[in-house]
Amino acid sequence: MGRYWRTLRRFWGTALATQLEYQANALIELLAVSFSLGGSLLLLSLFFGPGRELGGWSWNQALMVQGFYTVFDGMSSTWLRPNLGSIVTHVREGTLDFVLLKPIDSQFWVSLRTFTPAGLSEVALGLGLAGWGAHQSGVVFTPAVLITVLVMLMVGGVILYSLWFLIAATSIWFVKTWNATEVLRALLASGRYPIEAYPAPLRLLFTLVLPVAFLTTVPAEVLLGRVSLPLLALGMVLATGFFTAARAFWMFALRHYTSASS
Repeated sequence: MGRYWRTLRRFWGTALATQLEYQANALIELLAVSFSLGGSLLLLSLFFGPGRELGGWSWNQALMVQGFYTVFDGMSSTWLRPNLGSIVTHVREGTLDFVLLKPIDSQFWVSLRTFTPAGLSEVALGLGLAGWGAHQSGVVFTPAVLITVLVMLMVGGVILYSLWFLIAATSIWFVKTWNATEVLRALLASGRYPIEAYPAPLRLLFTLVLPVAFLTTVPAEVLLGRVSLPLLALGMVLATGFFTAARAFWMFALRHYTSASS
């Protein structure tokens, strides 16, 4: 583990040094994220009015869900998109051969090789929005609540990574996976609204099949004290299952990979 930790520090240290060559990008990215978040809040406000709620959620409570959605969108921009999006390039150009020859796990390499620090501003804005909504909703930030929220954010991160990686790994057979990734992103965008706002069949879909509820609604419910222990356990089981499936599928895909040199 020590070798992997040192490798990760070198990976991200190099990526950070590269990004710092263009410092103006950080300001541009912050402005772009701010405008995007403003547009999302404007769209969300259309569902509210005097005495109106969205699936039983008030405006301030819905802000928490939007905030957590913004956190995971920032995580996608920082980590998932620059890494998993490059798997297609490695397969198409044959550079995956060099990855497989390295004395390090290939999934670790393709998943964590780089990151885009500009996306961290979106994560920070999302956390700030979720915290503001929670404060306005009268949430008491106890250590137990904060730890549980952190655990559920980690669960959501694993689920999001696993779903994205499953699609990216299909590039071993289908070089163009961009359309499938965009479909996944569009479906994940449904998580910006409380899960109770959807009909029962969609609530089941977004909880068990494409569990976006564990990315946004469940962490907000933890803060509000609404979540049950079985639901938290279900989230951990789903995260473990999706990650195991992603790992197994990657190993299966590599057995069918035809290298550029063969």
